[in-house]
Amino acid sequence: MDDNEKKLRKELADLIFDGIELKDISYYEEKYPKRELKQGAYVTRFAPSPTGFMHTGGVYTALVSKMMAKRTGGIFYLRIEDTDTERGIENGIEEIVKTMQNYNLIPDEGIRINDGKIEEFGQYGPYIQSQRKEIYMAYAKRLIEEGKAYPCFYTKEELEEVREKQRASKLRTGMYGLWSKYRDMPAELAIEKIKEGIPYVLRFKSEGDYNKKIIITDLVKGKLELPQDDQDIVIIKKDGLPTYHFAHVIDDHLMGTNLVIRTDEWFPSVALHVGLFLTLRFEVPKYAHPAPLQKLDNGNRRKLSKRKDPEAKASYYLEEGVPVDAIEEYFLNVMNSNFEMWRKQNPDKDITEFDFKIGKMGVAGALFDSVKLLDVSKNYISRLTTEKLYEEVLDWSKKYDEKTYDLITTQKERTLEVFGIERGNVKKPRKDISKYSEIYDLNIYMYNDLFEKMEKEYQTFENLTDEEKARIIAIVERYLEIYDENAEKEQWFNTIKELAGEFRIC
Repeated sequence: MDDNEKKLRKELADLIFDGIELKDISYYEEKYPKRELKQGAYVTRFAPSPTGFMHTGGVYTALVSKMMAKRTGGIFYLRIEDTDTERGIENGIEEIVKTMQNYNLIPDEGIRINDGKIEEFGQYGPYIQSQRKEIYMAYAKRLIEEGKAYPCFYTKEELEEVREKQRASKLRTGMYGLWSKYRDMPAELAIEKIKEGIPYVLRFKSEGDYNKKIIITDLVKGKLELPQDDQDIVIIKKDGLPTYHFAHVIDDHLMGTNLVIRTDEWFPSVALHVGLFLTLRFEVPKYAHPAPLQKLDNGNRRKLSKRKDPEAKASYYLEEGVPVDAIEEYFLNVMNSNFEMWRKQNPDKDITEFDFKIGKMGVAGALFDSVKLLDVSKNYISRLTTEKLYEEVLDWSKKYDEKTYDLITTQKERTLEVFGIERGNVKKPRKDISKYSEIYDLNIYMYNDLFEKMEKEYQTFENLTDEEKARIIAIVERYLEIYDENAEKEQWFNTIKELAGEFRIC
């Protein structure tokens, strides 16, 4: 680029950002210095968008990010990516932060709720993208000056016409190469169009060659070869806000992210993001793309869906009373298959002592099994002391179940007695509770006043039909025939199962 071209590029950049006071990017490079970390420490982030309730898969990904940071002595931070203003919902950020807190996914930096108000904390903020608009503009301006970005004046109709021609010719769709007629437009012509008031967006001038390859070493997927990305993506929209692709690359650079963990639906964008990092002269972070949570639907695997599956809502199992620690243990079962054996061998150890390895995460879809989750929850609850169980049920019921809360607070001593049955130093602790929402119905008969009330509401034997009476008598008589008072618990249970099968009770 000769001096005249540099001058015109500078004039073009100044015109595009006319009236906006922007700092030079050197200001931000100094403001956000490189983090001082011990060798091997990871800086990870969870960066959701406030466009609806938080997905259970988001909790799963955030847990992976937190564990990778904690086990290496690094930093885990929360960033809100809210540049998609059309899809944002009211109180969306607050819902994200509350869900994170409910799952004990407390970030080292980012956003939290303090005295009922959203606040940011940490030295690398703002951590909300909509508050970083001038930062993105400063980097976009530098790209314009260097000839690495350009204004694109295509209308919606013209863009659709380009796509139709590409599809008709069976070519890749998008804005690349000769399809972008504004890519190499002289700066003076672009200046004229802007002065004429013609609307435009800013596009990245890709340096990629689709016929060449890049090597990506993904911590989950391994070493893979991908075509270089040659798409001239939009980096600044007409409203002045950045696109996700542009904003997150700048944020990850300035915030010092050195490990990006996200589900593999984002893997096709890796080549694009690497190209942005390199063009901006940023250090490329490491990547890990675990498979998203899936479920079986009529024998077929599919992604856990916000629209179809109530359990896709992150708060679903919390409302049901599945303990947070049990959910975390279940996710560890999904993440590393050897966790289950580790837990059996170390029933009393904290899960932070488990040697989690991101490279052992499955490449195929991680199957979300609600039955297995409740089984893990049963085992977790069975290990709790009486006092700890009471404390957890108290906290849960105060938020979600007034009936249970009233019962265990008005009859605390009796509740402690009930919770203490077959708990503690016993060979086989009770495993009848899989979630706290079951406690009221499972134990109602243990409280005299409630049992008496319940008994009055039950249908009496005298009110049954002759057929119903005969069936009950037959079951009782058969039970008396096979009952063995010397039988061990397991033998007795198997007898009951046989009886149930014989009379088709279940």
